Amino acid sequence: MNYRQIISEGLWGNNVVLAQNIALCPLLAVTSTATNGLGMGLATTAVLIASNVAISLVRSFIPSEVRIPAFIVLIATIVTLVDMGMNAYIHELYKVLGLFIPLIVVNCAVLARAESFASQNPVFPSAVDGLFMGIGFTLGLVLLGGIREIIGSGTLFSGASLLLGQNFAFLEMTIIPHYKGVLLMILPPGGFVAMGFLIVGKRLLDNRAKQKAAAISSETVAA
Repeated sequence: MNYRQIISEGLWGNNVVLAQNIALCPLLAVTSTATNGLGMGLATTAVLIASNVAISLVRSFIPSEVRIPAFIVLIATIVTLVDMGMNAYIHELYKVLGLFIPLIVVNCAVLARAESFASQNPVFPSAVDGLFMGIGFTLGLVLLGGIREIIGSGTLFSGASLLLGQNFAFLEMTIIPHYKGVLLMILPPGGFVAMGFLIVGKRLLDNRAKQKAAAISSETVAA
């Protein structure tokens, strides 16, 4: 099992947000601030790890004809536990994210990893895949939320101490003092604009990397 490839795919090559372009509903809905993006990303990561591990453990006992309904039941159970845990321990963030926590059940990224990876691989690789797919998703949420928050209000990780606890107070920053902000970036249209630029940026970087690799390969052949 090539763990380096699993990590690379999760963080960049097959990133849920920037490459697969799925899970856009929670992505655009909750990322008005980086704090909300971080909270949603961590919750989704927990579900990805737990669901991948659970499905990998029981994959040999589930008939292929009913595997999708069985996967959904397992994912729904795990999401319910995460939802209850957030309600109990980080209630302020739970109130902000609201309906989008239970909706992790229908997050395409979770079911896609269950079907394409966890149902075909052992437990440990499945856990690693869930972890790094979750981290990649979280980074996408935080990056998008950070861009929107900085342009929209001049702050970064605003309210982190209230939503995530006092241990996260160090994240709170005022990037642009006395800045009135651009309201559009906090509203849904701003999410689409920022998302478009992020996708374009990733594709430009990928194309540049391919061109550089091709140039190196040509030089090697010529030598």
